[in-house]
Amino acid sequence: MRKRLPVPPTKSALLQLSRQVRFLEQGQQMLEKKRDLLTRLVYERLAQYRALRAQTAQELREAYHWLGIVQMRMGGQMLRQAAVGLKPAVSIRIVARSSVGVEYPSVTAEPLPLQPVGLMWTDASFDEARLRLRQLTVTLAKLGEAENALWRLLAASRKTQKRVNALKYNIIPRYHATLQHIRQALEEDERNTLFQIKVLQAGRR
Repeated sequence: MRKRLPVPPTKSALLQLSRQVRFLEQGQQMLEKKRDLLTRLVYERLAQYRALRAQTAQELREAYHWLGIVQMRMGGQMLRQAAVGLKPAVSIRIVARSSVGVEYPSVTAEPLPLQPVGLMWTDASFDEARLRLRQLTVTLAKLGEAENALWRLLAASRKTQKRVNALKYNIIPRYHATLQHIRQALEEDERNTLFQIKVLQAGRR
């Protein structure tokens, strides 16, 4: 038997609980719609995340390939000297975004023109490696946004599902059980009253 709410079996309590249970059922419907929307967004973000993961892995292999070539052709010391004083090759801007009440950072990464390096001993592979690393940075920024948004949407989806379950299987059933108890108690009181009236009427005859 479901646990009832600690309220007296009166008509006023019946009316008040009836209004409250309607409000809770509307809340459950809204939460179910939110859960469904969050689930759809999770699947969309998951597809985007997987595509960016594959793209990142490919670009990472290419960037390290060219970085290895630069390391062999220029040497570590010359490579470090060539990198000294270089300006950032990517502009990154982070702003807060919200989707279905879920906030996550939105990352915008734009490649900037590569700063020329006027060293005679630099190799053409140096610029190629810089181009690859610049593109990798942009993709990593997109991947970071997608992963962050995905995990936050997943957390919000699980939280919403827990609320739906609490309303559907715990809170609303307790209200319905209480309403049923109050109706039965009021009907019993009404039957007792009618019985007493009949007894009084029979005694007057």
